[in-house]
Amino acid sequence: MPETLTIASTAIIHPRAQIGDDVQIGPYSVVGEDVRIGRGTEIGPHVILDGWTTIGEYCRIFTGAVIGSEPQDLKYKGGVSFVRIGDHTTIREYSTVNRGTSEGEETRVGQGCLLMAYSHVAHNCILEDSVIMASFAALAGHIRVESNAIIGGLVAIHQFCQVGRYAIVGGASAVRQDVLPFTRVAGNPCKPYGINVVGLRRHGFSEERMKRLKRIYRILYRSHLSEGEALDRLHEEMGDDADAQHIIEFVKRTERGICR
Repeated sequence: MPETLTIASTAIIHPRAQIGDDVQIGPYSVVGEDVRIGRGTEIGPHVILDGWTTIGEYCRIFTGAVIGSEPQDLKYKGGVSFVRIGDHTTIREYSTVNRGTSEGEETRVGQGCLLMAYSHVAHNCILEDSVIMASFAALAGHIRVESNAIIGGLVAIHQFCQVGRYAIVGGASAVRQDVLPFTRVAGNPCKPYGINVVGLRRHGFSEERMKRLKRIYRILYRSHLSEGEALDRLHEEMGDDADAQHIIEFVKRTERGICR
């Protein structure tokens, strides 16, 4: 192991675990045989890193987090499956990330994400970069969360749903269908309430770009067209717009429909 490691005397590190330079591992943490930890990452006390788990560089993992444990899925029959955590991601107290269900599958958390305390990422979920999950938010299996989305506290999301980029899900919501990119949704059942104006401005979206997104929203939600007709109109009117094209593809691949 590199000489620059700082490992508490009570931590248990498997001799075949791969640990980068400048890593810190706190008291009573456990690092399994097939775990890899990138340079500069800080592991707090009582953390469990299990299974075939790769932690990126300069991550911070706080007290009691459990990453890489078996999926909570009755279809799981053993075998090699993975968790991959991107660089500069923070995982707060007692959060859990389960690995993929079937041989060779993975659960992935991107770069620069924040998983607040007690959040849960189930098997086969994909979180793109800069996703925020507030405390007690829970993702069932096979969910995809696109970049820069925010999931509020106490939110539960049904398996196989998508949450689009730059969307925000209000606290204590129940999400049973896909959340369109750039929108804000809330409630049980979850409903859309326009585009995420505050979040988009914080990310530097121009007023012209937001105007186009509002037009997309009106076509999809307020035109009294069927979903297929709305997509056709969107393609005809704004097919050369990158945001419109992304939303068209998002809707086309939905498995559970979109929140309405």
